[in-house]
Amino acid sequence: SCAESLSEMTFIAKTFYDLKATTLEGDSVDFNVFRGRVVLIENVASELNQLQSKYPHRLVVLGFPCNQFGYQENCSNGEILNSLQHVRPGGGFKPSFTIFEKCDVNGTNTHPVFAYLKDKLPYPDDDPSSLMQDPKFLVWSPINRTDVSWNFEKFLIGPEGEPFKRYSKKFPTIDIEPDIQRLSADPSCRDALQPW
Repeated sequence: SCAESLSEMTFIAKTFYDLKATTLEGDSVDFNVFRGRVVLIENVASELNQLQSKYPHRLVVLGFPCNQFGYQENCSNGEILNSLQHVRPGGGFKPSFTIFEKCDVNGTNTHPVFAYLKDKLPYPDDDPSSLMQDPKFLVWSPINRTDVSWNFEKFLIGPEGEPFKRYSKKFPTIDIEPDIQRLSADPSCRDALQPW
């Protein structure tokens, strides 16, 4: 049946803390280690160092390179850090956050982290209707409304592991700061901080 084939396609974790991923260095990271901290996930690196350095104890920033959008990340996992340092953005850039192995964020081989995030936050809060501007860039299958539409989409997770908000590629990463501040506020205030 259709329901059976869909359930076989993508495993979706029950909680954020059930997830894990492998860093560029080959280390497996169990997301359970992020309990009590706000987590920002982006499918590439943009302005992430600035946020990580501003909130070193309250925020965990995780970068996931992806080659599904215009084949912009065509380096191997072993070349990504050198590329960041010398090419893009260059100038000796060194990430102060964790970068995981290159992965698919859409399609049949969607990484479990993105399967979970897209299930819990099906579209960006600031742009709920866009998918892709140019269909020739759709290089994965199946295509779903919840798909990440391009590099730089961001997902913010609260300190209790609750998916809080998804932001489009157009939303400047640095502008997420007020939400980070709200989520990392005194726990007694968190109930009043729900995004709805």
